[in-house]
Amino acid sequence: MGALARRGFGDATRAARLLAESGLADAAHEVIVDALCRAADPDLALFGLVRILERSADPGELLSALHEDADFRERLCQVVGASRALADHLVRHPGDWRELRGADAARPPDAEELRAGLLAVVGADPYSPAPVADVSRRDAAEAAHALRLAYRRRVLRLAGRDLTGVQDLKEVAAELADLAAAVLEGALALARARFPEEAERCRLAVIGLGKCGGRELNYVSDVDVVFVAEPTEACPDEAAALAAATRLASALLEVPTATDAEGTLWEVDTALRPDGRNGPLVRSLGGHVSYYERWAKTWEFQALVKARPIAGDAELGAAYMKAISPLVWQAAGRPNFVEDVQAMRRRVEAHLPRAQADREVKLGRGGLRDIEFAVQLLQLVHGRRDESLRSGNTLEALAALSQGGYVGRQDAAALADAYRFLRRVEHLLQLYRLRRTHLLPDAQSDKGQWALRRLGRSLGFTADPVGGVVDTWRRRATEVRRLHEKLFYRPLLKAVARLPEDEVQLSLEHARIRLEALGFVDPAGALRHLEALTAGVSRRAAIQRTLLPVMLGWFANSPDPDAGLLGFRQVSDALGTTPWYLRLLRDDVRVAERMAHLLGTSRYFTELLLRAPEAVALLADDRDLVQRSDAELATEADAALRRHDTAENQVAAVRALRRRELLRTAAADLLGVTDINGVGDALTAIAAVTVDAALRAATERVACQRGTEPVTRMCVIAMGRFGGSELSYTSDADVMFVHDPLPGADAGEAAATAEAIVRELMRLLEFPGSSEPPVRLDAGLRPEGKNGPMVRSLDAYAAYYQRWASHWESQALLRAVPVAGDAELGRRFVAVIDPVRYPEGGPSDQAVREIRRLKARMEAERLPRGADPALHTKLGRGGLSDVEWTVQLLQLRHAYRVPELRTTGTLQALNAAVQCGLLDPDDGATLEVAWRLASRIRGAITLVRGRGGDSIPVGWRDRSAIASALGYRMENGGGSPGERMVEDYRRATRRARAVMERVFYDS
Repeated sequence: MGALARRGFGDATRAARLLAESGLADAAHEVIVDALCRAADPDLALFGLVRILERSADPGELLSALHEDADFRERLCQVVGASRALADHLVRHPGDWRELRGADAARPPDAEELRAGLLAVVGADPYSPAPVADVSRRDAAEAAHALRLAYRRRVLRLAGRDLTGVQDLKEVAAELADLAAAVLEGALALARARFPEEAERCRLAVIGLGKCGGRELNYVSDVDVVFVAEPTEACPDEAAALAAATRLASALLEVPTATDAEGTLWEVDTALRPDGRNGPLVRSLGGHVSYYERWAKTWEFQALVKARPIAGDAELGAAYMKAISPLVWQAAGRPNFVEDVQAMRRRVEAHLPRAQADREVKLGRGGLRDIEFAVQLLQLVHGRRDESLRSGNTLEALAALSQGGYVGRQDAAALADAYRFLRRVEHLLQLYRLRRTHLLPDAQSDKGQWALRRLGRSLGFTADPVGGVVDTWRRRATEVRRLHEKLFYRPLLKAVARLPEDEVQLSLEHARIRLEALGFVDPAGALRHLEALTAGVSRRAAIQRTLLPVMLGWFANSPDPDAGLLGFRQVSDALGTTPWYLRLLRDDVRVAERMAHLLGTSRYFTELLLRAPEAVALLADDRDLVQRSDAELATEADAALRRHDTAENQVAAVRALRRRELLRTAAADLLGVTDINGVGDALTAIAAVTVDAALRAATERVACQRGTEPVTRMCVIAMGRFGGSELSYTSDADVMFVHDPLPGADAGEAAATAEAIVRELMRLLEFPGSSEPPVRLDAGLRPEGKNGPMVRSLDAYAAYYQRWASHWESQALLRAVPVAGDAELGRRFVAVIDPVRYPEGGPSDQAVREIRRLKARMEAERLPRGADPALHTKLGRGGLSDVEWTVQLLQLRHAYRVPELRTTGTLQALNAAVQCGLLDPDDGATLEVAWRLASRIRGAITLVRGRGGDSIPVGWRDRSAIASALGYRMENGGGSPGERMVEDYRRATRRARAVMERVFYDS
């Protein structure tokens, strides 16, 4: 038994027993035992052979054949040692071992031979379109079974040649595809025999797609097909012909998918037809062409890259290819090509269970789909002009891409080797049970270890089968992923820069085509940027040449690749050979990826970064993107004031601080490091620090000009979104100015001083001599609005609000909070306005009616002309205004008795209203969802466009860019990101409007 274990048997005791019981332990049969030991799984091979001998009518004949025919002996042992399913077939059909012996078993058949052989099984003439003459008199199920059995026998023969190395992967996959086509041809013949009248009414062609269409089928794989039909002369009515063809096609589908003793051969998948599973099973040629011309998406054209007629009317199949092919090879010029391509890339891994991702040979990272996708994408891009690339076979297409100079020879060879290895693994996994699988066994389980051992031995790893297959799989997957990125992007650099000579050389024209396919609107400009970044022999150029192949992919995934690449060039030019920048790019690829995303998404971020490119260092660590504390900001602002000797320079330095914080906040927002509350808090905090520092500088300047210390104290009161800590990127800062003369000071002089300080403050914050973003203060909410004085004393405010305050002013004061200047004066101001904004007993009925009228008037008059009320984030139905006015009315009515409502923040007040029972929790949640989404979209509009905007744009490109900034991604069957964003917004605001109308108007 020890000898058996050393020869490869895992269960030597059982093996010894089986050998003894079957008589194979005799020394005369040693040659058979040697063959069994060479099998992938000697235990499985022995058990299978013993079972076959037991079922054989003449086991002596089988043993004699095993002794006499070394080729047969090797084939049989390899088959039963690798495939339990084929061993089961030989047990069910003991005489079928003869399929593995003789000249026919060793000779690969051609496609026509397979077709003729399988058609003969059902009594069809392979050279005549006439129905099978006698099938209608026989049992149709019996005829289908005979066809399926013939297919199994052909697979058995093929496995014998495959497992003994007679045929390579490409030949095996092609034969499997030809076998599937022959089965479908036989199934169609049976269908025509069952329904002869329908057969007379139509011509039906079966078009293969996917691996069958590309003649690269697996042992067990869905066979993707579409059906095309045309009327015959006997039945010119197209509708009747299509109905007949549908009946024939449905009958055809039953044959390979039936379940009998032979099991299902494979599934026939018709989901790639026009309109997918919702579309008709069969269409006319004109119907196909019309659909692909008007409605098809890019992924559908990608599927058609592998299309070829595989069964049925050959003339109609050829006509289909002639009509459809031009549309396929124009797909890369479609305006939505890039979005669709990005969706296809993400679709591969989107639904992959995480627990299986590292073992997925087909769909995982570095798997077969990565290779197929990269090859097909290059075919679609360059096949528009180069017909030599239009092959449906992956290996043939890859060879053509290499021959044409689109992929480097070494890269093409490495990718082809990886493809052959991965497909070989896939085949061996499927052969074991003849079931569809692409999942490597789990090395953590005993069962998985044994399966990996069998797989490794089949692949030739004898010393360490398990480690050999696992290590090779991981190495190949890593290489595939690297090449997947490299082969599409790196040749672009070869067109414009000095790269090693063994790299592929794209012509400038092909480089332009490839950039255009990536989504660059100005390919010529992109080529100029690449040349500027990579030309020369400097260290910087070398690093850029290494980095850019990957970055181009990231730029392509961004909404505006042109802007992203231009911004990257400008930042790189500005930083030049700065050592830390080059080190950052070289050593932290995360920074480069974030740069590509931010520069290609946000003009706002790009403009801020170009003013101080060194701020790119913030992208290295999420901790550097988190909002800084008020104390830290104030300390830095104080330092800026001390460093400079003029008010202009002081405030310019503080504005530079604000610009850096705006950039930090924008980056954190776009990268998902903060949420909408964090954005508002951060923007408000830096605005308050900036205003406070500028107020001090303005006060000092006025004192210097007047030659005396100010005779009044100043305080800036934040209003509106500023007061609510809800500022957006381009919001003006709504404020009011209050002063309080010092004891003994002249009231007139104090007022004049305060007026001068306010004018100087506003001048410094908007000083045009500074390159930093201005801070615009809006004092329109002050008493009497624009007609009232810019600044008032505290006593004047008290008198005004006691005698003249309007209802809207009480509402506006709900958001009033001191943010700069004298803190004690701010507290006294709050004491003055609290009775006004939180009136005892709440507002009168007349006041409530006035507020409601004002809201309705604002909706009617302030909405910009032509704006869609359903898409205006601020004033539209269910938008920010609806939510805020609803919350503010609750505050006006109840804050005098509910202290929790005395807050300036919208969401804080909304949550307080829910907690205190003033608002239904579901209504509160509805309003909060709408407010958050409207705020996020409003901010994203600014980030993407670089300027403010309240309406969601109409154009699909702008909508997609804004949706991308919000984190929406392409999803399979889920519509474009822009469409889903608008749908989400409409749904949220529609619900919020219903709540608002009920709570605001009817309560």
